[in-house]
Amino acid sequence: MNTIRLAVAAMWLASLGACGSVDEVADNAPDAGQQDSADAGVQADTDAATSDSPLNLPDTPFNYAAIDLPAHFETGAVRAQDNTPGDNPTTDRGATLGRVLFYDTQLSANGTISCASCHAMTDAFTDTAQFSLGFDGGTTGRNSMSLVNSRWYANGRFFWDERADSLEDQVLMPIQDSVEMGLTLEELVSRVDEQAFYGPLFQDAFGDSEVTSERISRALAQFVRAMVSYRSRYDDGLVQVNGNPNAPFPNFTAEENQGKALFFSPQTNCAACHVNNPPPAPGQPPANLAVFYVNIATNNGLDVDLNVSDNGIGDRTGLAQDMGKFKSPSLRNVALTAPYMHDGRLATLRNVVEHYNDGVQAHPNLDGRLRNPDGTPRRLNLTPAQIDALVAFMRTLTDTSFVSDVKFSDPFVK
Repeated sequence: MNTIRLAVAAMWLASLGACGSVDEVADNAPDAGQQDSADAGVQADTDAATSDSPLNLPDTPFNYAAIDLPAHFETGAVRAQDNTPGDNPTTDRGATLGRVLFYDTQLSANGTISCASCHAMTDAFTDTAQFSLGFDGGTTGRNSMSLVNSRWYANGRFFWDERADSLEDQVLMPIQDSVEMGLTLEELVSRVDEQAFYGPLFQDAFGDSEVTSERISRALAQFVRAMVSYRSRYDDGLVQVNGNPNAPFPNFTAEENQGKALFFSPQTNCAACHVNNPPPAPGQPPANLAVFYVNIATNNGLDVDLNVSDNGIGDRTGLAQDMGKFKSPSLRNVALTAPYMHDGRLATLRNVVEHYNDGVQAHPNLDGRLRNPDGTPRRLNLTPAQIDALVAFMRTLTDTSFVSDVKFSDPFVK
């Protein structure tokens, strides 16, 4: 361990002796008031920050586990999308540990990069750069995907090419990546174990202070699954009309309601990919109006053939039918997550709508929902005003409460 890290470790050891705020993290009883009150969370963190602790953690952990979700998140169709494994349910104390790990730069080879470096809270846990910078200045091969509502990606696979079998697998892979964070699992465990403030956090989360890569994985996955966005203007509007997406939303402008109508219309068929998972019964509204995920990897016609540098899932499986297929992020907070697509090639949300309007290419694996009956790519034939309206609707999916919620923020004293 180098001299700087020795000094930092010594400072943290001394501060822990002077302050018990980490050791005093309370039991896992949920506090519904903290969930929806940023003011209460700020006060709790402010109180904790008055000590010499390296961490701004409240004495009572934030509520991550018992979130009071609106009715459209509680349908059977939405619950069926939940990928939380039975052996790693989200707990307040487990997610608290995950929050600290998520923001800890010591989880990279030279102590400069954390998970949050490529997944910023204010940007809906993504990166506004086309490609993210790793610990030694190298760049990632793909655009950073938003982590919002990862809990509801049904097959539980992660990364654009779905190479991670679960979120528990995914959270450890950037740490081990030679460009991103550059540690082995053995080095990771050593880094965490040598920082004294982690002992009480592991004790609270798992019943004893032992540090293992599996426990690090489980805690990080709990924190990511707790990143639930459900307080956008769209959510408020849907509640006001008793869950009917076809009714005008009282809290929307005329343009936003026009965009919503277009989104759910046969003309654009946006909902067929982003909402109708599974498809609704005839004459019934979609049973899943919450998640906004395309629930399978698809080819959306970015390129016309297979001769490209990145074929997504196809490069992983080697199967012709998988070439050009990629996982899609949720549309939740999509206005904050530019640039778009796996390679960040589309700079704005309007560019994305324009792609689907008249830019979809006739790739051999193009998703059937983007094809005409004769197999050619669909064209939406939207007017400029209709494109503006669709963009306006998608902006209503921005959840300002979520991207400013203190319980997802950096807990380290700066």
